[in-house]
Formats: sequence, C-alpha cells, structure tokens
Amino acid sequence: MEGHGGGRSRTGEKGKAVAGRKIRFGPKVYGRARSLPQSVAMSKNASPGGYRAVFAVREFRYVFAAHLLSLLGVVVSEIALTYLVYVLTRSPLLSALTFALGMLPYLIGGTLFAGVADRYPARRVLVVCDLLCAVCVGLMVLPGTPIAGLLALRCVVAAVAPVFTGTRMAALTDILGDGDPYVLGRSLLRLVSQGAMLAGFGVGGVLLAVVPARGAIAITFGTFLCSAALLRFGTRARPARSTGNGGALLGDSLGAARLLLGDRRTRALLLLFWVPAMFAVAPEALVAPYADSLGVGPAALGLLMCAIPVGHIGAELYVGARLSPRARGRIVLPIAATGLLPLLVYAAEPGLGWALAALALSGVGAAYVVGLDRWFVDAVPEELRGRAMTLLTAGLMTIQGLGMALAGLAAEFFPVHQVVAGAGVLGTLCCLVLVREVRQVRRTAGAGAVVSGSGASAAGVAEGRDGADHSVASG
Repeated sequence: MEGHGGGRSRTGEKGKAVAGRKIRFGPKVYGRARSLPQSVAMSKNASPGGYRAVFAVREFRYVFAAHLLSLLGVVVSEIALTYLVYVLTRSPLLSALTFALGMLPYLIGGTLFAGVADRYPARRVLVVCDLLCAVCVGLMVLPGTPIAGLLALRCVVAAVAPVFTGTRMAALTDILGDGDPYVLGRSLLRLVSQGAMLAGFGVGGVLLAVVPARGAIAITFGTFLCSAALLRFGTRARPARSTGNGGALLGDSLGAARLLLGDRRTRALLLLFWVPAMFAVAPEALVAPYADSLGVGPAALGLLMCAIPVGHIGAELYVGARLSPRARGRIVLPIAATGLLPLLVYAAEPGLGWALAALALSGVGAAYVVGLDRWFVDAVPEELRGRAMTLLTAGLMTIQGLGMALAGLAAEFFPVHQVVAGAGVLGTLCCLVLVREVRQVRRTAGAGAVVSGSGASAAGVAEGRDGADHSVASG
C-alpha cells in the first residue's frame, strides 16, 4: 500500500498512521496488486446495470446463499431463545433483555475486535465466525444450560456479528470489485435481510407452534454449519489485507476506529449512515402502543410492522435496477435530507391507512444508502476496509438500539404520535446538518472526491460497465 513515506495524497490530505503504518484517505483506493475480480473480468459479457450480472459471479452466489441461511438462523434463534427464557422464568424483563442483547454487544465486538477483519484472511474469519455461532447455539440447546448461560451465549453471538458482517462487506470488494457490482451486491444482501427478517419471524412462530423452543434453536445450529460450508468451499482463499505489524489486536482495532472517525470524509459518511437510522426506528419501536391507541387488532399491527421494510425493498430494487451509478449518487443527499419527513404525518394522529402510507414512504427514504455504499468504499483505503465496515455495522446497530430506547423513554412522557412526529422533525434537522457537511467535504476535496461517486479508477470502470446496509448476516 502506498503512503509509507511523508507527503500528501492526491486530495491534499496528510497520511495518518495506524499500527505503525501510514494510511492515506482519499477517493482513490490504494493497495497491493490483487487478482482482477470476476465481476470485472466478465463485465463485457454481463448485462449492464442489473442484479443479474452480480448473480453471474459464482462466488457471490455462495455468499448470498450463506447470508440467507445465516440470517434465518439468527432470526429464528432470537425468537426461540426469547420465548425459551420467558417459559423458564415467566419474567417479561428477562425475555425483553434476551432480545435486546442481540444489539447491545455490537458496539463491543465492532470496536474491540474490528482488527480481525483485516488481520486474517476473510474466508477464514467468516468460517470461524459461523462455527463459533454454531457452537454457541449448540450449547443453548443443552437442557442443563442455565439462564445466565443462555444470556451470555446470546452476547457472544451478538459480539461476533459485526466482525462477520464487516469482514463479508470488505470481502465483497474482492469478489465483485469496488465499483457498481459491489454496490448492487450489497444491495442484494440488504434486500434479502429485509425479506428474510419478515419471513424469519413467521417461520419462527410456526416452528414454535410445532416443536419445542430448544428444537427450534437446534435447527439454527444446522443453518450456521451450512453457511460455514458454503463460505469455505464456495469462495476463494485470499490473503489478509493487513498484518497488523505484530501489534495488539485491541490497539489495532481502536486505532483504526480513531483514524476513521478522525478523518472528516469518513466521519461524515459514517454519520450519514447512522443518524437517519437512529430516528427512523422510532415508529417501529412504538408500533405496538400506537396500534393499541388506534384500537386495531393483531393483523393491523402486522401490517404496520411490515410497512417500512416493504417500502425499503421496493425503492431499493428500483434504485439498484433502474438508476445508473451517477444517478444513484445524485439522489443520496436529497433523499437523506428528506427521508424522515413522512413521519410528520403522525402529528395529526393518523388512522391506519395514512400511518401505513407514511411508514412505507419512510422505508422508501432508506434507499439512499445504495449510493452511499459507493461513496464509502471509495473513501476508505483498502487496508482499512474490513475495520471500516465492521465499525459501520457496529455503529449502525448500536445507534438503532439507542434510537429505540430513546423513543420508548419519550413515549413515557408524551403521546406516541407526538414522539414519532418529533423524531421526524429532529431527525430531519440533523440530516440537513449532515448533508451540509458532506457537501462541504465535496467542495474541499474537489471534483472526483467522495461525493462524486466516480473518483476511484475502479469506480470509473464500473460506471462504464453499468451503461445507464441486525445479526450476523445483516446487510
């Protein structure tokens, strides 16, 4: 990787040190010579601008299948374990804590162990993470495992999750390249996450109706093993991005986090991922009390829970399949700035129909991340990609958990519809500040920097090709 000596990068920004090495931030991604990704090699024969070209890459198909199995395993195990703890204790608090523990350890795992994603070969990290989760799930199934043990194992699985997700996100740049195929690949994983979450809750409910809770958890043991096998035998072995120069893993992880958050470009982009998500979860966190205030039944509650994912899936499919890379870049800031405005409908305490429409439109607003993915991968040096993706995942899950908690706390003092509308107002104001910051970064870095979506050489190749983002397996 270039940047071991003094001087400045092409954007005029000084190199910064981590683990004894200098890292340069900028639109161009520097790194060791690697074999050309299959997506680039087959680009002339691939249909332009579509998801089919991504599925044509053999390794991605294996990653996709492993992602689906792992995600279904996580969702089903979450439901089954939460139910099991409630059956054993009859404590609503412990049952809720079991579910919450799926999000809280993300910050620990994503901050302290992020260095694993770059220090070791990606395939090895992914397989070991899946096997570790399988072992934890297997221990949960044992009849003698105490409640404290179940909660501890839940924490381990959750702490592993950001390392797994960050490593896989970085590995996609090896498999698909760091241009448009990567963006569409990330989009597909995010879409299947949304769909599988909805299906997983249904599957989990059906399983609990026909098999004991421990039996449902045992099924997820098999899904993790299948995911590990698909990743082991379906993807190529590639070298680690960084050796860490023998430094301690903890120092390497924390140093990378400080470096990424200390750089103005990457900090602004990370916040643009995190902050809108923090406010967007308010209606989901309060969907049950709002449905109760409307006097609607369980069927309507289910519709309210599905509205945001349905809007997100539809919008992201359109953005990924119909818009060019340049067009995706153009819509990022406008949609990020206005995506939370539909929540203002809640100020009028809307009925079921208007609430569903507002939530679906709010889900549509999440499609800005398709273009943002491209900006972020272009802004982060290759040697930091694994740690950057792990930090992104950990921060996203943590801030969503914080947003849910704050929404619940506010609802103790104010009506639910006012809390949701307030989240829309406050969130929009925060997003406007972030959009202004990203625009300033663009002006500072000059044309072709982070926000242009076409700064890296690989990105330029991808544009020519086109022609026209909570669990181990999350996006």
